[in-house]
Amino acid sequence: MTDATLSREKPRNQWLDVWDQFRSHGGAFWGAIFFLLVILSVLLGPLIYPHDPTLVPTGRDFIRLKDMRPIYTALWDSGAKVSWAHPLGTDQIGRDTLARMLSGGQVSIAVGLAAMALSLFLGTLVGVTAGYFKRLDGILMRLTDLFLALPLLPLILVAVLLFREVLSATFGPEGGIFVLIVVLIGFTSWMQTARIVRGDVLALKEREFILAARSIGTPNRRMILRHILPNVLSPIMVSATLGIAQAIITESALSFLGFGFPPDFPTWGRLLFDAIDRMVLYPERVLWPGLAISFTVLSVNYIGDGLRDALDPRIRGR
Repeated sequence: MTDATLSREKPRNQWLDVWDQFRSHGGAFWGAIFFLLVILSVLLGPLIYPHDPTLVPTGRDFIRLKDMRPIYTALWDSGAKVSWAHPLGTDQIGRDTLARMLSGGQVSIAVGLAAMALSLFLGTLVGVTAGYFKRLDGILMRLTDLFLALPLLPLILVAVLLFREVLSATFGPEGGIFVLIVVLIGFTSWMQTARIVRGDVLALKEREFILAARSIGTPNRRMILRHILPNVLSPIMVSATLGIAQAIITESALSFLGFGFPPDFPTWGRLLFDAIDRMVLYPERVLWPGLAISFTVLSVNYIGDGLRDALDPRIRGR
């Protein structure tokens, strides 16, 4: 191959290198596939699966459908009450478990994504501002330390009790709780992102291209948007994946403790809460939402690990 041919070849796209590194991380690759399947299942499943997750049968249907076991139970218990129409069984008042799992997944993942977006915005704003403007650094970092020192779960529980009725009256029972939980999780989980972004911004400020841009009179707004933010994208994306996992766990904990959504509005945490009283007789009612939370959070954490490695040029290519 001649030198002229080599000079005409286009340089390899950097994002292709990122994708190759991410794909080589087995846990991250399969975690991304699993998380994508979960999202598709909770979005498309309720459109395909015919049962209403909130429908409570009445009359003889109630007696026939209540406490139905999953179909696989028939493998070792021939006397178990099962039905192919309800593959994961029903709860104590006859509601379909699979339909509630799919509907609950929509709520849990929606809360995770929305709370992550709010947390990421606040953390990036505080981190970039503290790292770039020296006079604001001390104030913003002490504020961050203050939030880190707060007992977050008791604080969230108290805030839910104080503002639940007000927001429910404004946005409705489900909408009010959704807004409240998203805001509370977002406002109490931005601190790690802020500290990571601040550290990267402090290092970037001393780089040659930043000093050159400042020497030609680039205004602060343009400096931040064009030069600072694109170069701290890596920690922001990793924080985003970890923020989803943290938000899902926090929402599930609130619902499990009875401080989340109303009883007739399923989430994975609410399904766990409803199943506790009868978990000895029907352990599968705890198993399925617990596995859904665990595997979803695990897959998101693997995605975060893969993104961290793929976006780090010191690791990429090893």
